[in-house]
Amino acid sequence: MKIVETIVVAFSMFSALPMPRVEWNEDNMRYSLCAFPLIGGVIGLLCWLWVWVCGTLELPGILQGAGLCLIPVRVTGGIHLDGYADTWDALGSHAVPEEKQRILKDPRMGAFGGIHLCVYFVALFALCCSLREYQAWAMVILFCLSRSLSGLAVAAFPLAKHTGLAHTFAAAADKKRVRRVLAGLSLVLMALLCLGWGLVGAGMSLAALGVFFWYRHMAGKEFGGLSGDLAGWFLQTAELWMIGAIVLCQHVEVLL
Repeated sequence: MKIVETIVVAFSMFSALPMPRVEWNEDNMRYSLCAFPLIGGVIGLLCWLWVWVCGTLELPGILQGAGLCLIPVRVTGGIHLDGYADTWDALGSHAVPEEKQRILKDPRMGAFGGIHLCVYFVALFALCCSLREYQAWAMVILFCLSRSLSGLAVAAFPLAKHTGLAHTFAAAADKKRVRRVLAGLSLVLMALLCLGWGLVGAGMSLAALGVFFWYRHMAGKEFGGLSGDLAGWFLQTAELWMIGAIVLCQHVEVLL
């Protein structure tokens, strides 16, 4: 029962999917970050279904690309994109870390956030339409890996403040076990990518790790630590770079 409640808590917080009402408490939040990657699995399977529908009905590739952009947003309700936009607003201010933290808490979206959201979706749409082949299981792993690394960061990286979503989940988590589980899961997922998809899988893994370590550096330098908005920035950025790695490696493989 606790396992089910833990999964429900994770889906209730990080997705817009309808879930039964569960009272959040210390027991069912302790390992909720470990259930976070399951949401990625749902997104990956829905994207796979959409690609199958597009192929079956012989829909234009532009519709397939649009669906691949929109499905993650519909499943998550845009919670990570909100953090992505807020983070770019704060970074665009070039202010001291304390002022950047204040900007993150502002519910209004500024010019830098709006600009980067537009850039994000143009880039993502172009990449989704440029896939030479939709490698379904690799994409399922992609969405799981981004969330596994995101949860690992919340449990392992220093926090900028003692309030907010990241602090709520980090404070409730059994950090030592959560770190072990998510670090192990991340390694297994990257190993599967490398073994199953060769150059493409290796490119995806390197892209994810590159963003992950840059995220650690940027969060500390620019904000004085991690926050929920920065976690959203990481997840969206990691997924964009991993999809970019797929497109690049698919085209390189053709030349080899």
